[in-house]
Amino acid sequence: MNTTDLNADLGESFGAWRIGNDVGVMAWITSANIACGFHAGDPATMQRSVALCVEHGVAIGAHPALPDLQGFGRREMKITPDEVYAQCLYQIGALQAFVQAAGASLHHVKPHGALYNMAARDRTLADAIAAAVHDFDANLVLVGLAGSALVDAGRAAGLAVLREGFCDRSYRADGSLTSRSQPGAVIEDIDTAIAQAISIATRGEAAADDGSTVHIEVDTLCVHGDRPNAADFARRLRKALEHAGVRVAAVAQAA
Repeated sequence: MNTTDLNADLGESFGAWRIGNDVGVMAWITSANIACGFHAGDPATMQRSVALCVEHGVAIGAHPALPDLQGFGRREMKITPDEVYAQCLYQIGALQAFVQAAGASLHHVKPHGALYNMAARDRTLADAIAAAVHDFDANLVLVGLAGSALVDAGRAAGLAVLREGFCDRSYRADGSLTSRSQPGAVIEDIDTAIAQAISIATRGEAAADDGSTVHIEVDTLCVHGDRPNAADFARRLRKALEHAGVRVAAVAQAA
């Protein structure tokens, strides 16, 4: 039986703004990536998100991003590897404070948005992220786009890695994600997104935006918590994966 982790980007509310249905999504996932304040999230939201993970037995991950609250961390910027290292270390440490206070354990780190995509293709930035994770805690798991420089960097740093696939994002022929600036980058139809997730989880394949087939080996699938129908999507996806013979479970942390 295939085993696949099901993760979601959560804790993305901040101040008076409420984004996503974290409570509705949390019941169906096995890992959560919690915003650390740079693209979304604030101290109270981080604290609530950690408590929600503990309540549901969901693996807790830090979701560091570029310092771009207004752009939700989805705008690329010129940044040095040293800056990436320091900013990731800062954000991981911020979340760890709430995790420790809750008597829980931090499980993984997954970069967000533009930082994630930049590190997928730029090995120097990927190495900086991997170094920050390793220097904070070498037992943490690093999550990166399947087949990307971030996965390679994590392995080179001696970290356990999770190769990530996306249920509701379209792929390019080279295995990268279609830019959100392009039409069709986000798969809005739930049935279509679930079909892609099943194909990736069971056959290691997804249809690229040019009609070709992309081969993807993954350990975890992402559900975006900021979708309007995120809770319903997560519920239906979890049931569909299990019906297809996929065991949904978090991957054990390194000893």
